[in-house]
Amino acid sequence: MTVPPAAVVTDIEGTTTRIAFVHDVLFPYAKARLAEFLSARGDDSDVAACVAEVTRLVPGEPPLRTLLGWMEADAKVTPLKTLQGLIWAEGYARGDLRSEVFPDVLPALRAWRGSGVRLYVYSSGSEAAQKQLFTYLPEGDVTVLFSGFFDTTIGAKRESGSYRTIATAIGLPAGDLLFLSDVGAELDAAAASGWRTCQLVRPEDGTKPAAGHAQARDFNGVASRFGL
Repeated sequence: MTVPPAAVVTDIEGTTTRIAFVHDVLFPYAKARLAEFLSARGDDSDVAACVAEVTRLVPGEPPLRTLLGWMEADAKVTPLKTLQGLIWAEGYARGDLRSEVFPDVLPALRAWRGSGVRLYVYSSGSEAAQKQLFTYLPEGDVTVLFSGFFDTTIGAKRESGSYRTIATAIGLPAGDLLFLSDVGAELDAAAASGWRTCQLVRPEDGTKPAAGHAQARDFNGVASRFGL
């Protein structure tokens, strides 16, 4: 009999949410508003801190140019992700944006939480952006389902040390933790730290299967494989 994990940590893009929503809706929205946002909010402490970090990382180049280049490359850089989250927050508040998850996600998360499994998110998007996605769903705010959110301030998703840090923060042995992602390199890093792993291979996103990990087409498949 399969012993269920005590906690599930899930990625977002390609796992709970269509890649197209992130790349075709969220990213263009932030890119189109970045220059105006920096001009209008540049004196805000959180924005100024991000700009200062961009300048530190790439000295001698205008921060806006650096940020736009990172956006084009889909770079997982913390100040960029923080600024994107701040722009999206305004968009959600104005009603310009509405988030989404795959139809199988919320019923599974509710069932897992109801059975006592703790739920977390680990995504390259900022913690604030993660919470926004699960707040502004057509079904309503479901952030109450989660016990915590982790972003790249804790470490890169393809580095095994990040998962050791998260396990310590959660307070559970690595073997009691299940990480869900569509990206093989992220799953490799989690597995190297002793985590259980499952790759979401969703036909809608054209995910390429990665060797060495359990696989599922949706969260129902995850539940079947791991006794959830």
